[in-house]
Amino acid sequence: MTKTVISEEQKKNLQRFLDENRPAELVNTYLHFIEIKFNLHPVLFPKEKIIFQSAEEAIRHLENTGNLWHETEIKIGFGHASVNEETKKIYICPFTGKVYGDNTHPNPQDAIYDWVSKCPENTERVGGLRVKRFFVSEDPEVIKNYIDKTKTRKEAIKKVVYSSVLSGKLFNSRESVIGDFKKNYLKSMSLLEVQNQNKFKLEDGFLNFIQKHLVEDKITSFVEALAEDQDFLPYVERWVEAED
Repeated sequence: MTKTVISEEQKKNLQRFLDENRPAELVNTYLHFIEIKFNLHPVLFPKEKIIFQSAEEAIRHLENTGNLWHETEIKIGFGHASVNEETKKIYICPFTGKVYGDNTHPNPQDAIYDWVSKCPENTERVGGLRVKRFFVSEDPEVIKNYIDKTKTRKEAIKKVVYSSVLSGKLFNSRESVIGDFKKNYLKSMSLLEVQNQNKFKLEDGFLNFIQKHLVEDKITSFVEALAEDQDFLPYVERWVEAED
């Protein structure tokens, strides 16, 4: 059995945990140790009801399955009085680049619906009717593209941006999509919370990691390592008595 090594910093962290969670059970304490030892940051992705070992693992999973972002081409027209430095949200016609801002039009969403339903360049049809498809963005970098300060451009230009699969909103970069995903679609969890829940599935790699470390010989080695420190003896003795 490999001997468990616990650093002084890890001991300080464990002491805080034990002080704040009286009486702390052995398995819970061990799980907290594993969390700090391997610097784990589990996250729940509620939409798919999956728990990942980290936000990075969740991002990797969605990117590999093509469910995080798509490249999208937008048109940027000229003379956009409908967007300014105070605009926080815009609605964009994908066919012409016509745009409405949340602070420059009383009903920008109604306005974009009306525009695309009549837009002569909208050739998309369902049941003979124009498709009322449009883009939405709250990304300041995307909005900047529509603030025409020079008034010299006479033709619309095209630009590649990124569409969030989850929200449908546009972002100027993949990094911005990922930042929005981490902020709005993931929930942080402790390893103890992960172990005590039964509603969500653990990602296979994370499940294998937990099963590898949550075994009797490793827990025993952890207890033996703590027993070598006088500060932890009262906890160790209580755990041993509980086992007996």
